[in-house]
Amino acid sequence: MAALHLLRKQHLVGNTISHLHTSSQAFTKQHYKMLVLGGGSGGIAMSARMKRMLGAENVAVVEPSEMHYYQPIWTLVGAGAKSVASSGRSTASVMPSGVKWVKSKVQQINPKTNTVLLDDGTEIAYEYLIVALGLQLHYERIKGLPEGFEHPKIGSNYSVQTVEKTKKALQDFKEGNAVFSFPNTPVKCPGAPQKIMYLSDAFLRKTGKRESAKVMYYTSLPVLFGVKKYADSLWEIVKRRDIQVTLRHNLIEVRPDKQQAVFENLDNPSETKVIEYEMLHVAPPMGPNLAVKASLLADEAGWLDVNKETLQHKKFPNVFGIGDCTNLPTPKTAAAVAAQSAVLNRTISKILTNEIPDKKYDGYTSCPLVTSYNTVIMAEFDYNLQPLETFPINQAKESRVMYHMKADVMPHLYWHGLLRPDNNQMHHIMADQPD
Repeated sequence: MAALHLLRKQHLVGNTISHLHTSSQAFTKQHYKMLVLGGGSGGIAMSARMKRMLGAENVAVVEPSEMHYYQPIWTLVGAGAKSVASSGRSTASVMPSGVKWVKSKVQQINPKTNTVLLDDGTEIAYEYLIVALGLQLHYERIKGLPEGFEHPKIGSNYSVQTVEKTKKALQDFKEGNAVFSFPNTPVKCPGAPQKIMYLSDAFLRKTGKRESAKVMYYTSLPVLFGVKKYADSLWEIVKRRDIQVTLRHNLIEVRPDKQQAVFENLDNPSETKVIEYEMLHVAPPMGPNLAVKASLLADEAGWLDVNKETLQHKKFPNVFGIGDCTNLPTPKTAAAVAAQSAVLNRTISKILTNEIPDKKYDGYTSCPLVTSYNTVIMAEFDYNLQPLETFPINQAKESRVMYHMKADVMPHLYWHGLLRPDNNQMHHIMADQPD
């Protein structure tokens, strides 16, 4: 299966890519005043802002993928409430007009020489660099994956190749354990692994199968959610809906032929637990982008090493970062990117005029915690894990209005606001990644 073949290759090649390079200047050195690495949420948002600041002819974006996905909607795709087609648009359609799209993959970043080497041999020189390369999914770090996705009853909302497998596993559920995992690594949108759990519980109730099901959540974390205000509400929900939560357990193996998931106890690693499943949703281990990790731009853990207030690199002042590839100590979400893009735009405008950056990113992020097919707890908070809420209501309570925000309003704001800052209506409340 072609999709699964791509997943097997993912830990070596990064995001799904197209190997075609449309530029007639291949294998020759190019130069841009502003080079943006990555055409995801942060890359497209910043390239549009840089076009406005510097002129389209001075901006280039390196991005291999032909498709751009709004990943926050994948939770609803996996639950059968949205189509996967609705989550994607062509990269060409979201690329700012006039900006150079270099359809290739970053092989090497050399900040000492202000150059980037691409996988087709092209070298691009830059005056300023924005790194927005996202993170890496590592299904292969779980024994039995990704080849296990060829079997039924197992899916993952973190990949366009596997999100519809979640929907099929849910719809085909008969009786037994519905198991959901959270990995022992940094992740994009820490709420996503439990959102599909709540939706699955709601689906099983709606279809009359809940009495024959045991819903089980295994998380590597010592808490259900990192912000106490929202965690308290979530604990009430899992107790009311009879969902079994096991903390400090990490998925290390899947045996799809036997429908078994193996978890290790992180407080006693020699102890493992084998759980049989009728449905399994996998949130994969994640790690830094490989090109960033191999460069001088990385911190010790491999993430882009930026100032947490200005998003300027700590060692190379002409380099900036945004989004999932950075070491910013806040959950990695599209909402965070929306807030970061405004700060980074201001930082760069100051640097270009030899001034000191004066706008500070406070760590704002948002996670719309979908708890059913019509309710959401809208978590918004900062670096200190303190609520930083937009609306004049108690956002820790389940809300139908917030579900409408998540399912319908936020996608519109994403396509027509964040990616097109000339129409920008928000720097706050956006959606999270992925879901």
